[in-house]
Amino acid sequence: MILLPHQLLGEVLNQRFDKTVRANYFRGMEFAAPVGDPGWLGPGSAVWHVHSHMQALIFGLQCAAFMERLDPSIYWMGMHHSRLVKRDADGNAVPEIDPEGAAVRLGHSVAFFIGTAFGSTETAERLARTVRAMHHTVKGTRPDGARYDADDPEWLRWNYATVVWGLATAHELYHPNPLRGKEIDRYYREFTRVGIALGGTDLPETKAETLECLEAYLPKLAVTHGTAMATGPDLPLPHAALNWAIRDTMPKWAKQLIQHKDPNIFERTARRAMVWSVINALHLVQGPIPEYKQALARVKGGIDPELAPHTMPTYKPGDDPVLSRDEVERMFV
Repeated sequence: MILLPHQLLGEVLNQRFDKTVRANYFRGMEFAAPVGDPGWLGPGSAVWHVHSHMQALIFGLQCAAFMERLDPSIYWMGMHHSRLVKRDADGNAVPEIDPEGAAVRLGHSVAFFIGTAFGSTETAERLARTVRAMHHTVKGTRPDGARYDADDPEWLRWNYATVVWGLATAHELYHPNPLRGKEIDRYYREFTRVGIALGGTDLPETKAETLECLEAYLPKLAVTHGTAMATGPDLPLPHAALNWAIRDTMPKWAKQLIQHKDPNIFERTARRAMVWSVINALHLVQGPIPEYKQALARVKGGIDPELAPHTMPTYKPGDDPVLSRDEVERMFV
């Protein structure tokens, strides 16, 4: 069979994704079984619709990451605990993104949000346990003396709000069939299932509540050194184009914080059209993700009531065993 150019491109992109992401970060995740298990959310959910568009999902994760690091504590969590930043010969963190570390972070994130959406209930629960275990180890002190703790309910709420906002906003702007109004609010409500499983409490449940939650943190936010270095007009292409598209999604107050100014309506519309074309061209040539197709097949004959205890998470803060950093690292292998 002779492949057309767009089909050939899709094959190349999918093979690359299989090699760099699925082979490394989707190990042990089950999507095809057990038959009749709806997982955490199930077919017909808003989350299934939103997360089935892999390219918009990945863009949304970038938007969330940009927003969340406006919190200085998250910046220092990354500097002290993450492979996301470069390190000098003495092991000290440098406020620059390490490309290899960024790829690892993105791979884990994509696996988590695909696995919790389309994976079996056991797969989703295991992914949540793994992420919680990592959060339990992220505690420390900023250079200004302020303490940070990734299990702090206030931090969890901020982190959750940035993620659900980033994914939903990317969907609204760049999905070919976006949810609107009450339907996008249904996504926000469903997604609390994930936030609660990670230990979140008092989470926003609608778009309006999420935007209000984010803005309420403004007195605690700041442009850190790392954020300042990662934005602005002097970035090289294609980083500058991606960076603009991410900043374009932000609420007005967040744009003011980073001194981002929107272009005129015609230029902004043209830029968004270009981004829409790129994201959806990639989605078109790559086709539906296999995890989505496997999940559909898993529940095609109906949902088994014995396999559907998934309406609310079973985790309560404090339930997890205390693990060392080395033990937690092994959970990701």
